[in-house]
Amino acid sequence: MAKIQMKTPLVEMDGDEMTRILWQMIKDELLLPYIDLKTEYYDLGLTYRNETNDQVTIDSAEATKKYGVAVKCATITPNAARMTEYDLKEMWKSPNGTIRAALDGTVFRAPIVVKGIEPCVRNWEKPITLARHAYGDVYKNTEIKVPGPGKAELVFTDENGNETRELIHDFTGAGIIQGIHNTEKSIASFARACFNYALDTKQDLWFATKDTISKKYDHTFKDIFQEIFDAEYKTRFDEAGIEYFYTLIDDAVARVMKAKGGFIWACKNYDGDVMSDMVSSAFGSLAMMTSVLVSPSGVYEYEAAHGTVQRHYYKHLKGEETSTNSVATIFAWTGALRKRGELDELPELMEFADKLEKATIATIESGRMTKDLALITSLKDVTVLNSGDFIKEIRKTFEEM
Repeated sequence: MAKIQMKTPLVEMDGDEMTRILWQMIKDELLLPYIDLKTEYYDLGLTYRNETNDQVTIDSAEATKKYGVAVKCATITPNAARMTEYDLKEMWKSPNGTIRAALDGTVFRAPIVVKGIEPCVRNWEKPITLARHAYGDVYKNTEIKVPGPGKAELVFTDENGNETRELIHDFTGAGIIQGIHNTEKSIASFARACFNYALDTKQDLWFATKDTISKKYDHTFKDIFQEIFDAEYKTRFDEAGIEYFYTLIDDAVARVMKAKGGFIWACKNYDGDVMSDMVSSAFGSLAMMTSVLVSPSGVYEYEAAHGTVQRHYYKHLKGEETSTNSVATIFAWTGALRKRGELDELPELMEFADKLEKATIATIESGRMTKDLALITSLKDVTVLNSGDFIKEIRKTFEEM
């Protein structure tokens, strides 16, 4: 069979630990035999990020702007333990945070639904898509450890040198301070991305913040969403038969647990981080969640919504067998290849992506799966496969199809 020819490269961002191992397996078994794979490669593994003072992350984001489509492996965001383990020069920031800030996009995450893996929440009948703002807030924060008594103030100096001050706290002893920010431009981009995605997928859109407590910061999000909706989208939503509504984040959580699904839930950056993990886990597995970052300029970055599977990696290093679920990483590749095919008008590349996703789901539904799914499936007599064999079984299913 002749390999599918690509016109434009994908930006390929390699990652860390067990997902890096899976990344290469997926390429070797599922992609390279069928596609003349063109990528511009960036090693976002923690070792190389440290060597380049994290310049490689910035370079990968710029390349994504240039080529329009990227696919990213899971990466380590270092903590104190990682500083020692990897002998880091400094505690580098989250690569995802850096890339999201550079692209100023919105992350859309949705569970991959398969027969035999029922949600923990019994009434969830359809997928819930999380729309996560991908700029600012705690991910672009500035922090100070307060050593002792003193006064902390929030100060803004305008371009003419005029100052606005607000007291944060009069410290009588040691403490901590965190400064976060966002921009009206980025919030507006977030709002439009959510409204457009809702129209494209014909789903209701919910948005939630804590404006009763945060009367300026969170309230600004609420106001911008409402202004843009009323001015640009209300008529289109009415025509599409879908609705937009705002509610408090705590009310949204209560509503979501009793809902049937089939809607988009838009959240600020940190809320979206937490709630997407909650939704994906409740639907079955963190490894069964698609994730795509969409920028206002129409740039797409596809990734798995989970981490680097550290525990399995340490087992792998000892030569022990692992059964690591690669589905979200496979779907990151298929999402990127489909979008590349769409932008370059290559229907055969889009068809390949569709078929590989169907083969992945069909493999699981036939009872061949990794251990995490075998523990929660309602299917009988399942076969638990190790990491490599699961990918090989998907290839068999693909070739049979």
